[in-house]
Amino acid sequence: MTPAGLSRRQWLTSVAPAGAFSLWLGPQRLAYAARITGVRIWPSKDYTRVTIESDRALRSRAFFTSDPPRLALDIEGLDTMPSLRTLTAQLQASDPNVARLRVAQNPDSSVRLLVELKQHTDPQIFQLPPVARYQHRLVLDLHAAPTPDPLQELIVQRLQNVENVLAAGPNSPMLPASDPLGDLIRQQASDRSAPARAVASARAATTSVAVLSPMQAVTAVGQLPPVPELPRHPPGGTPAASGITPASLPPVPSQRPAPPPPSRAATPSKTRPTARQTDRLIVVALDPGHGGEDPGAIGPGGTQEKHVVLQIAQRLRQRLSKLRINGNPVQVYMTRDADFFVPLPTRVEKARRVQADLFVSLHADAFNSPEPQGMSVYALSPGAASSVTAQWMAKRENAADLVGGVNRARQRETDAALQHILFDMSTTAQINDSLKLGHAMLGEMGRVGKLHKPRVEQAGFAVLKAPDIPSVLVETAFISNPEEEKRLNDPAYQEELADALLRGIKRYFANNPPLARSRQL
Repeated sequence: MTPAGLSRRQWLTSVAPAGAFSLWLGPQRLAYAARITGVRIWPSKDYTRVTIESDRALRSRAFFTSDPPRLALDIEGLDTMPSLRTLTAQLQASDPNVARLRVAQNPDSSVRLLVELKQHTDPQIFQLPPVARYQHRLVLDLHAAPTPDPLQELIVQRLQNVENVLAAGPNSPMLPASDPLGDLIRQQASDRSAPARAVASARAATTSVAVLSPMQAVTAVGQLPPVPELPRHPPGGTPAASGITPASLPPVPSQRPAPPPPSRAATPSKTRPTARQTDRLIVVALDPGHGGEDPGAIGPGGTQEKHVVLQIAQRLRQRLSKLRINGNPVQVYMTRDADFFVPLPTRVEKARRVQADLFVSLHADAFNSPEPQGMSVYALSPGAASSVTAQWMAKRENAADLVGGVNRARQRETDAALQHILFDMSTTAQINDSLKLGHAMLGEMGRVGKLHKPRVEQAGFAVLKAPDIPSVLVETAFISNPEEEKRLNDPAYQEELADALLRGIKRYFANNPPLARSRQL
C-alpha cells in the first residue's frame, strides 16, 4: 500500500536507499557507468591489435563472417561512441589486416564495432586486468591466417639482400670477395640467350626443390656444380618471380657429358671461389625488447625504452648484414621490426624457428632513482641469480607480458611446450656459450661507455631460454638516468654502441667458429 496521492514509483523513490534503488535498476543500467579512457591500434605484419581501455571491465559478444571477412564486436552498456570513433582516425591504410573500422549504436544499448578485414584472420578477444599504468583492457588481436612463418621471412630477406648486391654492380663495396651465391645469381642475370636444354634443366631443378626444407634450400647453393647457362627471368621480374630462386636450387645432376679439363688460363683464381663451395648462412636473431602496449622503461624526459632499443637494433642489423664470418654471410632476423608487442615465449619460438646461431635481446635499464648508470650483459642462470640486481632485473623483464598483454588461454600451450623442452635438456653448453658471447660483447661495450657491472650477470630471464642458441640480454644504459637518457637518443651514440656490439659478436665468432650445421626442420 502506498500513501495517498503518491504513485508506486514516487513512493519507491522517496523511501528506498540510493544503493537499493541502484540494484532495482539492474546490472544493465549500471553498465552505463563504464567510461572509455583510451583506444589504440597496433598494426604489424604478424597481427593487428585493437585495444579498448576503460575504467571498468567490459562485456562483449563477437560475430565473425568469412566471406567477406568481417568481425562484429558488440560491447554492452556503452553510449560513449565518440571515444570509439577515434579508432577510425588511427587506422592506417598500410595496415596489413584491417581495411575499415565502423562504429554504430545498437537498439539494445550496446555499441557495435565492425571490423572489415583485408584477409582471413584468426581473431582472439580477451580481457586484461589493470596493471602498471593501464586500467581494464578489452583486446582484439587479429592474427593473419595462416601465421607468417619466420623462416620463410628469413629466406625472402636473404634473397632481397642478394638482389641489392647484384643491383649495386660488380664493383660495389657491398660485394664480398668470396660469394658463390652472388656468382650464381650474376650468372643467371647476365645470360641473355639460354637454349632450350637449359630451360629444361632449370625446370627440373625447380621441381626438385620440393624435397628440400626451406633452410636446406638456402644452404644448398654452395653445393651446386657449375651451370653454364640459365634462363633469364621475365622482363621486370626477379629471380623469385621467374620460378628459379638462386637460394633454393638443390644439387642438379648433369645431363650432358663432362666438360674437358679447363686450361690453366681458365682455372679459377685461388682468391675467387667456385660455386661448389658451401655458403653456410649464419643467422643472428636480434630482439628489440618490449613494443606496442608495452613501452618498457620510461626516462625522466619521456623517452620510451621500446623506441630506442629498436633504433639500436636496426643500426646493428645494417652492420651485421655486411659481415662475413670465415667467408660465410650473416643474415639478421629481428623478432620485431616495428612498434608492436611480441610475447616473451614467442620471441624464443621465432629464434628457434629460424635456427639462429646467436640471440641478442636489447633493452635499457631503469631504477627508481636517477643515480645508477652504465651498461650490463646478462645470460641465463640454471638456478639462482648471480646477484640481487640480476634477480630484480629478470623479474622486471619477465613481467613484460603482463603489461604488453597476452591471451593466457593461447599462451599456456606455448609455455607448456617450451617448459617441456627446458626440462628435457641440459642447458650447460648453451649457458657456457652465452657467457662467452656476453664476455666478448661486454669487453667491447666498455670501450664506448661506462659498465654497470664488469662481468656477465646471470638470472632466469624468460627470453633467454632457447635451449640450443647462445643467448644474451644487453642493457644498453640506464634510461632512468637523465644523462644516459640523452645518450640513448643521440644517433652518434647509437652508432658507437652498434659498432661495439658488432665487434663483440665478431670476437665471439673468432674464438668460437660456427660449426657446420644441418638445418633440418
